[in-house]
Parts: sequence; structure tokens; C-alpha cells
Amino acid sequence: MNKILIALTLFGLSLGASAKLPAPSDEAKAKAAEAAAKTAHTGKMDGYLLCKSQDKVVAHVQKTNKSKAGKPMATAPCADPGKFVYTPPEAAPMAAAPGAAPAAPAPAAAPAAVPAKKS
Repeated sequence: MNKILIALTLFGLSLGASAKLPAPSDEAKAKAAEAAAKTAHTGKMDGYLLCKSQDKVVAHVQKTNKSKAGKPMATAPCADPGKFVYTPPEAAPMAAAPGAAPAAPAPAAAPAAVPAKKS
């Protein structure tokens, strides 16, 4: 009997914990967008630093092992992403004046005629 009561209690608590959270505010959405942009820039910067270090290692190997190293391969130059600059997107355009009718959707194009196969 105790096991059933414990199971029912846990089930009841899990229902309360599964309640939906409210939608994030505009400020929270903007903050999340900025964090995503900063994370993407950090990834680009890490890639740039990796590229520079690989170039440095290749130059060292070619300098020290002239007899073993072959022709240097042409690689793309490392692109410096620059400093992080975040420009927030423009605010969504305001809706049409209240009471104005919404724009009608464009009519669908008629399907193209397919010629019949000759047997």
C-alpha cells in the first residue's frame, strides 16, 4: 500500500513540474540573440587562431626538415573575423492601422500543362 501511495505522490508532483513556462519577453529574446551571435563569433575566432597556429607549425616543419619536406601546399589564407560587434536586427514593422483589412493573398498560379506521351 505504501508503494502505491509513494508512486501516486511522485506522479502528482511530476504533473505540477511539467507546467509550461511563459513565453520569453522581447528583452530575453534579444539577449539570447546577442549571446548566439557572440558564440558564433567566438567559434570563428577559435578557427582563426587554429589556422594561424597550424601555419606556424607548417612553417617550422618546412624550415627544419628541408630534406624530408616536399613542395609546400597552397592553402587559403587565414581570415581574421575582427572584433565582436553586435547590431540588433530592426524591430518588426508595425502592423497596419487598426481596423484596416489585411492584404489579400496572391492567387495561386495554374499548373503547367503536361503534354501527353505518345505510345
